[in-house]
Amino acid sequence: MAARTKSAKDRPSYRCTECGWTTAKWLGRCPECQAWGTVEEFGGAPAVRTTAAGRVSTAALPIGQVDSRQATARSTGVGELDRVLGGGLVPGAVVLLAGEPGVGKSTLLLDVAAKAASEDHLTLYVTAEESASQVRMRADRIRAINDHLYLAAETDLSAVLGHLDAVKPSLLVLDSVQTVASPEIDGAPGGMAQVREVAGALIRASKDRGMSTLLVGHVTKDGAIAGPRLLEHLVDVVLSFEGDRHARLRLVRGVKNRYGATDEVGCFELHDEGITGLADPSGLFLTRRDEPVPGTCLTVTLEGKRPLVAEVQALTVDSQIPSPRRTTSGLETSRVSMMLAVLEQRGRISALGKRDIYSATVGGVKLTEPAADLAIALALASAASDTPLPKNLVAIGEVGLAGEVRRVTGVQRRLAEAYRLGFKHALVPRDPGQVPAGMKVTEVADMGDALRVLPRRSRPDGPQDDGARR
Repeated sequence: MAARTKSAKDRPSYRCTECGWTTAKWLGRCPECQAWGTVEEFGGAPAVRTTAAGRVSTAALPIGQVDSRQATARSTGVGELDRVLGGGLVPGAVVLLAGEPGVGKSTLLLDVAAKAASEDHLTLYVTAEESASQVRMRADRIRAINDHLYLAAETDLSAVLGHLDAVKPSLLVLDSVQTVASPEIDGAPGGMAQVREVAGALIRASKDRGMSTLLVGHVTKDGAIAGPRLLEHLVDVVLSFEGDRHARLRLVRGVKNRYGATDEVGCFELHDEGITGLADPSGLFLTRRDEPVPGTCLTVTLEGKRPLVAEVQALTVDSQIPSPRRTTSGLETSRVSMMLAVLEQRGRISALGKRDIYSATVGGVKLTEPAADLAIALALASAASDTPLPKNLVAIGEVGLAGEVRRVTGVQRRLAEAYRLGFKHALVPRDPGQVPAGMKVTEVADMGDALRVLPRRSRPDGPQDDGARR
């Protein structure tokens, strides 16, 4: 008897649990997201179907006749979050806020939920990770008590949708999307099928009701948003909540925004009484001194469109081991190593290779852009010669391996911010454009020009250092 050939409906199909990529055969590694061991069998191959034309829900209109008032943003009550969102929350918008555990996501959104709640705009906060009493304790601590803020502890999607029918909120906060599950879908909470179903149901409810929704998302150990990448495509706005848990500073960055730009950054300070927005966060990154100290230099970094004045510190000491230490905090180790090589080869500072070198930033800020190169180099040179830089000096510029100082973007905005905070002298690359009146701006072409700001001075513990090439 001839064996029966399997039809397309009976043949198994395989799907990646990370990104949703499908294939007809099993593979050990997903070719879409490059993840190992995530391709699993999920059923027969889908049958090919055709969809006939149906009745339209709303007639197509010329784009000039579409009412744009329905997309008017409403303030969340937190100015720094409004800055990142592009003015506030748009009715029907779904926002995904992702961040590491303990960074302050729940604290921020509970504060937003309380400030956005009013008699005409009710807010529903659904917690799926904590009990209602735990959230109430946090609300008491950060003073987020509001009669128009409703709280529910649910992990079932159908119960969450039932609360929407009962409360009819204008804003829904769900903490978090990975811990809510639908009883009609197989799989554990946080799986690809569950996250897709939960997000899809809440997005449909938001669009139908004109309700804004804030979803909390988990991140993986690599810092990416956990769950299928499809989640980021479904929502309207994706925000990243960043910060060192040992520092007070927290940053909210826009990764995706259908209603505004993604080059804005919101700054927050996390403290015992909650989290507050910082309209002028530069004070966290500076140390005010009466007299300049060797090994310190100021720069201006751009976080999105926002200029922030930050301080770079360096310290060099005699090494007690054959291989000197190179320790960094808040700075990229590779860029510090390049600046050391440039100073030794182009600046003729020969003492750096045999000394332990420590470099850091103040206030927990991370400087990753090349515009901080000049400040890093000057701080290292100042520490090596034990000579302080002039008071109120700001250094801006990228340094190449040939020792040249290159132009960077936003020099005028950076100088304006430094001048606003009282800094009167700046080292910048050539052709900086219009500079603030009353500010002394020195244009430098290479490290030789930049190192001339260091006055000659003997080290207290030995003969005069080689210093910089004058």
